[in-house]
Amino acid sequence: MSGPILSVANLSVSYGRVEAVRNVSLEIAEGSIVTVIGANGAGKTTLMNAIMGVLPSTGDITLDGKLLGRSLVEERVNTGLCLVPEKRELFSTMSVEDNLRLGAYRFGSGAVADGFRDVFARFPRLEERRRQEAGTLSGGERQMLAMGRALMSKPRLLMLDEPSLGLAPLIVKEIFHIVTDLSKAGVSILVVEQNARAALQVADHAYVMELGAFTMNGPAAALAADKGVIESYLGLGGGKHN
Repeated sequence: MSGPILSVANLSVSYGRVEAVRNVSLEIAEGSIVTVIGANGAGKTTLMNAIMGVLPSTGDITLDGKLLGRSLVEERVNTGLCLVPEKRELFSTMSVEDNLRLGAYRFGSGAVADGFRDVFARFPRLEERRRQEAGTLSGGERQMLAMGRALMSKPRLLMLDEPSLGLAPLIVKEIFHIVTDLSKAGVSILVVEQNARAALQVADHAYVMELGAFTMNGPAAALAADKGVIESYLGLGGGKHN
């Protein structure tokens, strides 16, 4: 793997006087999967939204060697950054195909057609349901559609916020299998999860977040074997959402 595609240095986010994220630094090597695990309320979603530019923050965010500064969300998408939010935020009364098309809004018809081919090859169920309204899909299918829409933007770095949330174990396994396949295809991935077991199984590197700060980081396999991580995140409830 080459150098970092994303570098975050001393990132902080505040809601009024409450500091939700405190001096967080991380790196994502190109083509790798990095996960941030932690309990609900640890600051994981806030971190993702700050990197995407949805929330104001202090500190430096560098994508592919370029400092993002105060750039808008749209500008970050244009540089290859894309976020699949926790709530998926699909347009429920629009068809699967039209939701996907929105992800490729900045491309011409040729690139859109290529995007459809790639997404449908990766998510065959979406092709079967391309004329259906997004609101009629199952939870797993909605997650696939949210990921497919993101892939239509041809991201260099794909950020996934709680992709397993509310899904049955078999669907969770399928979603993370797709995450691994995307990494093999050259997409760098940052995934935040409460389901630490599933995330650590696919990640190259991992960070543990507690109360807005990173308390541990290292190779995912090493964290998965760490006694403290096992007790806190991989115990009897480690694979479930609390």
